[in-house]
Amino acid sequence: MRNKVIAGNWKMNKVLSEADQFAVSVTGKLPKDDSVEAIVCAPFPFLPSLVEKAKGSNLKVGAQNMHFEDSGAFTGEVSPAMLQDLGVTHVVIGHSERREHFAETDESVNKKVHAAFNHDLIPIVCVGETLEQREANETMSHIESQVRTGLRHLSDEQIGSVIIAYEPIWAIGTGKTASSSDADQVCSLIRSVIKDMTSENVAEQVVIQYGGSVKATNIDELLDQPDIDGALVGGASLDPESFLQLVEAGTK
Repeated sequence: MRNKVIAGNWKMNKVLSEADQFAVSVTGKLPKDDSVEAIVCAPFPFLPSLVEKAKGSNLKVGAQNMHFEDSGAFTGEVSPAMLQDLGVTHVVIGHSERREHFAETDESVNKKVHAAFNHDLIPIVCVGETLEQREANETMSHIESQVRTGLRHLSDEQIGSVIIAYEPIWAIGTGKTASSSDADQVCSLIRSVIKDMTSENVAEQVVIQYGGSVKATNIDELLDQPDIDGALVGGASLDPESFLQLVEAGTK
């Protein structure tokens, strides 16, 4: 039985005092149920404080990006070694905004995934199609290509530990959400691709999230789908009470 995983992606929001207040508000109220994991993926400056405040609680802290090199002349970048040293457990890799605004590719995603595992970080690998690709019936082929390239040359054990977030780009921050059945169809495809790359046992281990305008009003329907194991949540994760509602949904 796969755990449900609810990960909040704060993007470029909040200041440190607000991040700290969020942690204070949620750490003592998270469900004790081991079947759901709660993760907050925050901007780099907040990570040390959040890691400290999350100690002893069920809240895990993730980063929103990282470089694939351990060190070097990469001004403005953050390495996986730095994240590991802070006590971060997860890292979002290949979010559509990183691909669109910062020219990330499936190949750079693959390098980052390998680097994450080299430093005991769990990668949350984002895949998703544009509206144009969906209307051209290219969704499945595009997602399959992203999964195969992004997870290339990983061991079966590593692939089994990856979290994959399916986020249709046309649904991110737009208020539009893929229907639960459409979202599950793509998540099912992702699982079948992983099965082809590895084995049925490995494919059944992989946590596959849905992301794209997820909120308290639609989380239950999404989590009821057989191949959706959680959510990568943007705006609805910024408010403590909303985040707690989403996590609570994972216990049902």
